[in-house]
Amino acid sequence: MEYILRTKNLTKQFGEKFAVRGVSMQIRKGEIYGFIGKNGAGKTTLMRLILGAAMPTDGSIELFGGEDENSARHRIGALLEYPCIYKNCSALENLRRFAILTGNDTDELEDILELVGLGKVGNKKAGQFSLGMKQRLAIGIALLGHPEFLVLDEPINGLDPAGIKEIRDVILALNQKKGVTFLISSHLLDELSKIVTTYGIIKDGVLIEQITAPELQAKCRHHLKIAADDIPKTAALLECLTDKRYIKVGDGCLYLYDLIDKSDRINRLLVNHGIRVSELAVQTASLEEYFLERMGK
Repeated sequence: MEYILRTKNLTKQFGEKFAVRGVSMQIRKGEIYGFIGKNGAGKTTLMRLILGAAMPTDGSIELFGGEDENSARHRIGALLEYPCIYKNCSALENLRRFAILTGNDTDELEDILELVGLGKVGNKKAGQFSLGMKQRLAIGIALLGHPEFLVLDEPINGLDPAGIKEIRDVILALNQKKGVTFLISSHLLDELSKIVTTYGIIKDGVLIEQITAPELQAKCRHHLKIAADDIPKTAALLECLTDKRYIKVGDGCLYLYDLIDKSDRINRLLVNHGIRVSELAVQTASLEEYFLERMGK
């Protein structure tokens, strides 16, 4: 399995405060990795560490399977802050100027504009662009040098629904047609869920969970929540009715992902075996509810 990024116990401390603490994360080639966390949770600091814009206090960063960090970072593009562009220049001239500044090839600038959906804006000044167009131009600038890994901090923040769709389409096109791997942070969970393949949840600088999109969907699907006075015995009884892979135990409760329409039968079974049931309810967790629970409301 090929990894674009692996960190081990990555830590960044400012005085007494830990902005990032002991983060060990992995991003596989071809993934769209969604980074979730509240403001101040450490997302941007971790991205800066990955890009070499800040130095870690402790821990290690491995890029592209262990390539020298300086040469590996030439294979990375990034958008961390509000897009910095030349407002009095066209999209093409912006790309040309940034290509010269960064020492990159200027032969494929029009191809990049086509990729990010700005191939037909002509000589329109970038200062007249919508925010979504400016974000797409910033992604185009990040694509100079043919990066294999793009790091985008809040790329859809402040956009209207049309602008969000434009950025989403650009990300999916780059991922599916060019094989670009992404690390993306965003507060818009519903939008992020439309493109992300793996999530990382960070709280107070600590990575508390990495979970794939299919695993998350499984956790958020319809299920029965059972609160009872003897959870181990409850689990053992239910294994007589269904495969144990449909039974999950956590937070002092049991979650059953099968027999959802048989709640009366399940209740009768438990009561007949001397188990006191205090709650038996059908639930469906939304993505937002799941993340809020994991991050702490």
